[in-house]
Amino acid sequence: MQFKFTKNIQFTKLIKANGRLKEFNFRKLNDHKEGMFTVDVVDERDSRVFFNIQKVENSWKVIKKPLPQWVLENEGIFHEVIEEELKLS
Repeated sequence: MQFKFTKNIQFTKLIKANGRLKEFNFRKLNDHKEGMFTVDVVDERDSRVFFNIQKVENSWKVIKKPLPQWVLENEGIFHEVIEEELKLS
């Protein structure tokens, strides 16, 4: 009998968005070979905003839209923090 262990990757980063530091929670979905993360963050009204980020042509892209503009403006930063975290794990 063989066991297959899959490492869970989840992390939190403080990122400046909409003029304030916001806590973004990242969780890698292991079902997707190409790579996908779910992300959640709290908006100004204390409602959770959920979206997915997927690796497309060697770049991490937000794939669920419409989203608040302050989320979309940080797509490049999301790419950087995901790549940084993947190097550490």
